[in-house]
Amino acid sequence: MARKNFIREKKIYCGKEWLEVDIVPVTNMPEAGKEKGKESSQAQKNLNDKRSKRRFVQIANTNFGEDDLHISATYNEAHLPMTLKEAEKNVHNYLDRVKRRMKRATGQDLKYMLVTEYTSDEEDEEKAVRIHHHIILNGGLSRDDLELMWSTNRINWKKAADREYRKNIDYIGFVNCDRLQPNENGIEGLVNYINKRKKGCKKWSTSMNLEKPKEKKNDHKYSFRKLRELAQTPEDKTVWRKQYKGYEPTKIKFEYNDYTGWSCYLRLRKVRD
Repeated sequence: MARKNFIREKKIYCGKEWLEVDIVPVTNMPEAGKEKGKESSQAQKNLNDKRSKRRFVQIANTNFGEDDLHISATYNEAHLPMTLKEAEKNVHNYLDRVKRRMKRATGQDLKYMLVTEYTSDEEDEEKAVRIHHHIILNGGLSRDDLELMWSTNRINWKKAADREYRKNIDYIGFVNCDRLQPNENGIEGLVNYINKRKKGCKKWSTSMNLEKPKEKKNDHKYSFRKLRELAQTPEDKTVWRKQYKGYEPTKIKFEYNDYTGWSCYLRLRKVRD
């Protein structure tokens, strides 16, 4: 017979370094006060957006770290795309160039996560304006070469190191490439920066060769009583070090719901030898 009310532990392994844990009540109680119509629809949209952003962080932390890069790319007046479709074609052509160059120069396959940001024109909703791109990708190529390829030119790599040659390149717009700087939360800070604009629209895509976070569920590790006890000392990291040996907690967040009780979210980092 299926259990009606219990606490579920869901562990999400984000590569070898990061572990996220959701400790949540699973009950057969209906949610009280749930409104129908627009309010309910908006609430679900907000929840889906929150889950999507969290998934983006998990995939990013699984695949990218301090040896990898972040690119910001914009457009100048001469190359300003008229539509989102045109902008997407531009950035994917750029990624194709990077892919070929990376394979030839390093033997590596390109891995990337792409976010295209834009705003709908007030007079024409079908028209996208203020389009720019954020790309997280694996290291291997120099930052100078990655910036050079955001152009319309067919690059002569024998001359690419020459400063005068670079001055005559027809750049599509401003482009800047920086190394990732993970902290105790991985690259969540960068992802939040990419998603900072609330009014703008975003389109996400990734390469097909990214590793997916791995999930593992356990419905017997915690009880409602145990979770209530843990919530009384929310900043105590000692218990979590014992529960998840080899990991150091970097984020602990408890939440209380009048109908289901306490839940907890953890982010932990593998302890380096």
